[in-house]
Amino acid sequence: MNHKLSSLCLCASLLNLLLLAACDAERRKSDAELGLNPQQVAGRQVYDNFCDRCHNPYSSRGRQGPSMKGVFQRQYLPLSGLPANDERVGEIIRLGRSKMPAYGQALSEQQIQDLLVYMHTL
Repeated sequence: MNHKLSSLCLCASLLNLLLLAACDAERRKSDAELGLNPQQVAGRQVYDNFCDRCHNPYSSRGRQGPSMKGVFQRQYLPLSGLPANDERVGEIIRLGRSKMPAYGQALSEQQIQDLLVYMHTL
């Protein structure tokens, strides 16, 4: 009986290890752990309320839309090929693109700027 229980525990441990190894999402860190300034914190709140449901911030896997992890570390945006800069990303946020809705009416210009500042930390 102990051998079966031991084998079962070993199998469960190996399964958990495999599941963790396959997951590339990072644990959600606090604003303090990330060292965010007040504008970045405000941008993170906008991201959580408007972007997170479709765009994964801490994983290379997208949800309905592409991941935003490292979006400003690339020269070009992955799907559109547009330059990865504040001007282009801000335009996409304001006007929408493809399946992404426009947020120019829902977000103030300050919220969009805060969001862009936060996205640079991803």
